[in-house]
Amino acid sequence: MSPLPPTPPSETDEPLPLRVSRLEAELFRERGRSEQLEKERDQVIKERDQLRAAYEQLRLELELLKRRIFVAKAERVDTQQMELEFAGKLAALSTLKEKLEAELLAEPAGEPPPGPKPARPRPTGRRDLRDAALPEERIELPDPQMEDLCAAGQAERIGFEESCKLAWQRGGHRRLVIARVKYRVPGPTPETTELWTAPLPPQTLQRGLAAPSLLAHIVVDKHCDGLPLHRIEDRFARDGVSLDRGTMSRWLEDLGATCGATVITAARKEAMSTAFCLATDATGVLLQPIPTGKRQACRRGHFFVQIADRDHVFFEYTPRETSDAVGQMFRGFSGYVQADAKSVYDLLFVPPDERKKKPPDDEEVDPGVRKEVGCWCHARRKFWEAALAKSAVAREGLVRIGRFFDLEQKWRGRPPDRRKRLRDEHLRPQVEAFFDWAAAEYQKVRDQRGLLRSALGYVVRQKAALLRFLEDGRLELDNNRSERELRRVAVGRKAWLFCGSDDHAAAAGHLMSLIASARLHGLDPEAYLRDLFRVLCAWPKDRYLELAPKYWARTRDRLDAAQLQAEIGPLTIPPPLPTTAEEQATSR
Repeated sequence: MSPLPPTPPSETDEPLPLRVSRLEAELFRERGRSEQLEKERDQVIKERDQLRAAYEQLRLELELLKRRIFVAKAERVDTQQMELEFAGKLAALSTLKEKLEAELLAEPAGEPPPGPKPARPRPTGRRDLRDAALPEERIELPDPQMEDLCAAGQAERIGFEESCKLAWQRGGHRRLVIARVKYRVPGPTPETTELWTAPLPPQTLQRGLAAPSLLAHIVVDKHCDGLPLHRIEDRFARDGVSLDRGTMSRWLEDLGATCGATVITAARKEAMSTAFCLATDATGVLLQPIPTGKRQACRRGHFFVQIADRDHVFFEYTPRETSDAVGQMFRGFSGYVQADAKSVYDLLFVPPDERKKKPPDDEEVDPGVRKEVGCWCHARRKFWEAALAKSAVAREGLVRIGRFFDLEQKWRGRPPDRRKRLRDEHLRPQVEAFFDWAAAEYQKVRDQRGLLRSALGYVVRQKAALLRFLEDGRLELDNNRSERELRRVAVGRKAWLFCGSDDHAAAAGHLMSLIASARLHGLDPEAYLRDLFRVLCAWPKDRYLELAPKYWARTRDRLDAAQLQAEIGPLTIPPPLPTTAEEQATSR
């Protein structure tokens, strides 16, 4: 029989020092366990808050995507709800509006009328195609029975009831026969008789199959209408002309390189020395990988657009969107630059003496002094995104910014000095009040993540650039003109997908520059390019600026119309265009 286990001593039998030590050890262990549980609880709370924030961020992004896909791509909000929500603020702004309208009505005569252009009257009936300059084909439709009565003398024709339809006839290609005269110069003997053929005049593309009109047609199809070369090739085949896309691709590259070294270079030189403001933006483009026998992804390049006042439009290709590339494009220019807040543009606005020194073997420091002009459409877009997240502050920001655009619309088309005075009197107080409001609201949310902080932070950081348009009446409130020009690239790349190489992309940029500049000055791009390719080969090298779209109307009027109409042949070059000083002296 085993002995019983010893009974533990009771707390009353335990010595007091040992009991105190044991309790202190247990207390220490419990404290450690409590601290560990508190740390775990804090970690769980932190993870929970992070999950909540991530969920809220994803919910807002999903709401924004739904809005963009299913509602509209435009930045639209419920303006009626906003008018009710901010009735007090709008009442104060309406007081300024009434004062402004009263002043506009009291303007002196001779200035353009206030407000936008009147809407075109709505047509009241079927359009009359006789007003259009179109070739006409006439079809007469007699009634057989009535014709028999007319033949029998029982009826007579008294006229026609005419209506018009719009028809289409394939214009197609034409064969241009170049007949060079052959001569025979008899000599003293039959052996000394010489044969002579008239030489070919110079051409933009020597020994090329295409005439200037076909070259212009292909360029406009590709870079104005966005047709890829394989579709152009297929359409030509339906017209009975076999012309492969590889040949057309080489033509486009040669034409772009030629125009880039001549007309574009001259126009860019003028813009960099005389432009008041350059508006710029950029978009990406894919480039076909260099064939190595292995499957590769497309490389990525970038097209920058530069709009020099109302004079020129340039598309500049660069393999990388870097500050150095941007600095090289704007090298030597001094004036205003309107762009978004992308960091690659920051180098442009650094004073020349503060720019980084170049290596000894590199070029000198860019001497250009430029001022940044912000874009209020970029600022408004961020408030629009935050407004979709049910933010009352963002909706108030949209109301305030909307007033800026409403006032600008009323002043559109006015002289710059008048426009600046109106801005100083009526728009500047509202813009300054907006920034005071934005700074106060930003302090409330600067430690929070979300679309509202992003919108407020953007305008607070870009305050100086966003205020810049108030300095001169020639500056615009937004940079939408650059984005509109970039649509030429965005729409085209959906069809032709990528450029063949860096050289092809640069050549495409030069051709798009000519097309965009021609559209800027109201020229038909195809007609302009056809004439340009006709005269470029014979034009003096020091006068290429006269061939730019800005000056082409004046240059064309001074050319012989019959010589210009001919696709090939001699061309009489007129004297240079008079300079501005010469024009002023002549007018006096």
